[in-house]
Amino acid sequence: MSLATAAPEAEITYRGAVYPWHCDHVGHMNVMWYVGKFDEAAWNLFQRVGITPDYLRANQRGMAAVDQHIQYKRELKAGDVVTVRSTILEIEGRKIRFRHEMTNGDTGEVAAVTTLLGVHMDTHARKACAFPDEVVTRARQLYGADPSASPGT
Repeated sequence: MSLATAAPEAEITYRGAVYPWHCDHVGHMNVMWYVGKFDEAAWNLFQRVGITPDYLRANQRGMAAVDQHIQYKRELKAGDVVTVRSTILEIEGRKIRFRHEMTNGDTGEVAAVTTLLGVHMDTHARKACAFPDEVVTRARQLYGADPSASPGT
């Protein structure tokens, strides 16, 4: 049995359950629901560093995912309770790279892991723009999201 291996600075950003309508014809949670639960976790992670709905609306800003890698490790079935823990790996300029780990609440086994690269957008100009200094500072304080500590993206 593989227990959760999220980095110590990872925090819970989502808790939920697998419902029968999340499952495909062979009885496992369909990939679209993994992505959906990870997406909900991302917004909780962003909120923690100041990328809130109010900030986005007031400043005509948005976020866009430009690269995502998912590893499916264990199947989830209807009735399973899941937890997602997240951390920011890197934030610099207009880019943010972060990781989510989904675990089965009963077994503690890692069900899926995803790493995403996102960009901060000016929604009026429709182009990427730099994060505010306070967002970068908070992400680095909370998560040690140092661009020099990880491989380039």
